[in-house]
Amino acid sequence: MPKKSKRSPKPAKKKAKVNPIPAGMRTITPHLVIKGASQALEFYKKAFGAKELEKSPLPDGKLMHASIKIGDSVVMMADEFPGSSMKAPDSAGTTTVTIHIYSKNVDQLWQRAVDAGAKVAMPLDNQFWGERFGQLQDPFGHQWSMSQRVKMSPKEMKEKEQQAMAMFSQGEHPSKNETPQISAP
Repeated sequence: MPKKSKRSPKPAKKKAKVNPIPAGMRTITPHLVIKGASQALEFYKKAFGAKELEKSPLPDGKLMHASIKIGDSVVMMADEFPGSSMKAPDSAGTTTVTIHIYSKNVDQLWQRAVDAGAKVAMPLDNQFWGERFGQLQDPFGHQWSMSQRVKMSPKEMKEKEQQAMAMFSQGEHPSKNETPQISAP
């Protein structure tokens, strides 16, 4: 009787593995709805040094989708479209989210954003938690905060904390009367 040869089984075809999270993306990515997303994209380049990653314009110039990179983070955006449940801040009458940027030189980034047209909502200042922090509103109604960690003496931190707590106990907030009203760009 002939001897059966031992052949190794044919290897199963490997399926191409797809990374569920695209390269360069994080678990959470803000997605802004904006009236005038193309103009906002240009503003973010000028104000925050954003790099354009992708842009999908429609024939009328509105953006179906775009993404930018600020530092090591991605922000997506699109124009507001009729019938969508997602509204731009000026259509909603407010914004409920603040996007935060950490910077190695917050004073320089702050000035760049203000020079580009951002409005001061809360002045940039050293805060009791050990950061130089401030809030801005972009011309499209979105709120941005920015900060960097700074060395502060325990005395300075305590004084800043007491000032902040005194304002909060009186129902005030540092940006209460300084936040500009949202208007169309």
